[in-house]
Amino acid sequence: MTKVDPPKRQQHVYTGFGLRTDPYIFFVSAGLVALFVFTAIVFTKPLNDGSKAAKDWIVSNLSWFFIFSVTGMLLFLIWIALSKYGNVRLGAQDSKPEYSNLSWFGMLFAAGIGTVLMFWGVAEPISHFGNPPREGVVPESVEAADDAMAFSLYHLGLHTWAIFCLPALAFAYFIYRRGLPMRMSSAFHPLLGDRIYGPIGKAIDILAVLGTLFGVATSIGLGTLQINSGLNYLSDSIPVGKGTQLAIIAVVTAIATVSIVVGLDKGIKRLSNLNIVMAVALLIFVFLAGSTLFLARGVFETFGNYFGELIGLSFWNDSYANLLENRSWGWQGDWTVFYWAWTITWAPFVGIFVARISKGRTIREFVLGVLAAPTAFTIVWFSIFGLSAIDIEINGGGGLVEEMDTDSGGGGAPFALFTFLENFPLTTLMVAFSVLIVVIFFTTSSDSASLVVDMLCSGQQETGTPTRQRVFWAITEGVVGGTLLAATTGSSGLEALREVITIAGLPFHVLAFFMMWALVRALREDVEVVTVTPREKTPIETPKEKATPIET
Repeated sequence: MTKVDPPKRQQHVYTGFGLRTDPYIFFVSAGLVALFVFTAIVFTKPLNDGSKAAKDWIVSNLSWFFIFSVTGMLLFLIWIALSKYGNVRLGAQDSKPEYSNLSWFGMLFAAGIGTVLMFWGVAEPISHFGNPPREGVVPESVEAADDAMAFSLYHLGLHTWAIFCLPALAFAYFIYRRGLPMRMSSAFHPLLGDRIYGPIGKAIDILAVLGTLFGVATSIGLGTLQINSGLNYLSDSIPVGKGTQLAIIAVVTAIATVSIVVGLDKGIKRLSNLNIVMAVALLIFVFLAGSTLFLARGVFETFGNYFGELIGLSFWNDSYANLLENRSWGWQGDWTVFYWAWTITWAPFVGIFVARISKGRTIREFVLGVLAAPTAFTIVWFSIFGLSAIDIEINGGGGLVEEMDTDSGGGGAPFALFTFLENFPLTTLMVAFSVLIVVIFFTTSSDSASLVVDMLCSGQQETGTPTRQRVFWAITEGVVGGTLLAATTGSSGLEALREVITIAGLPFHVLAFFMMWALVRALREDVEVVTVTPREKTPIETPKEKATPIET
């Protein structure tokens, strides 16, 4: 195991303004964000036109690359978990995990899927049910229902968690086994060497900061749209519009900022745990108050449907769409490409969190746990909410497909969950309960993301950096989220979020291949396999390279 010490000239911190961070990464990132906000406000229409044209070009020409990239990540992770490197520990070879499996699984759930499940749990399955992705499938048919569930889980199951898992594994390996700074550039040390401390490394770190800001801002934007819709459902006096959405972002950002200033870390953690309990309570309520027997059967069947379709969907990119007069590349750009771009920009945030809670686990435990546990919960969540929505559309009052059709006056995805809850008892109470869940997810995500961005800039863990740095990034996240929603010429902020994040995600997918290469190269350098018996091989550390991992 090799420990790498940064050059002494890189161990300084910038203290001119009372900061403890890398001045180049911090100020260049902040400057680029300010430039984006200024451009979006002053040159709104040119920016909208440019981002739409760029997004359309990427979708038309590179949608296949996004799909190839994410499927490649998943296959790579499965290979490395089952390979001779699977027994290598993230830390000293005799170290043990710091958290029990149950606690670890719970924290994985909190890491990256709370807001996503609340927003898309009803909206995506019912959208695909009414507007099937594949040509020739009859809308609102049994085949459309199967496709709706399969595509929803393809988007938010193993592939999403492969995007989170790859950088998390790279962070954990290079931080705990090589003692490198907590920065994106550290994952490329086997390829760049000490150049990770120079202009190339800093450029990678700036890209990671910007990607995290835009990824989290997109989540903030989606959460804001849903909160606004829920409040409007509860009271007509609260309008749906950009003014209300900006006010929501300001209030939630202020709450997150206060929690940073007064140091409510334990309170935020308890609030996060409470939020998970609340989300599970909502899940149980829908299961028991809905068609329970149908859902119990459907959950089991959905597992089989998902894994039965997984291989085909992993390579499907609608190749024949442009050959048919009534089809275009639009569907996959608005869904699959958007998901993969959004998720990978958010991956440094989730990756650092997952790495911090996974020290002491083997690569095999890490990969299989990060992929399997959240995916299993996601399947259950989408089965209960998605199948309940389809059941309501077929046997109940309906109206959910129409709600998703914004061209015909529907509220779209932000309203889907609340229209869905109209079909259950205690509607007003459950809508309010759901809005509260989204608000807490929103607040804790903003608080956590500001910490992660600060770490990406400073290369340090959360101790030792001034609070003002986290406050700055929390406010910046809110400003970027508000800008993405408000400084748009279209009527729906969702389109603007899709356009910007698709552009931002492209370079991260390119870097993912270099990250896989660097990880394999590091493992080959640090670990050798020695034959113990004719049937047993054990990975051990090369004695002359043995070193103590960084402390957390």
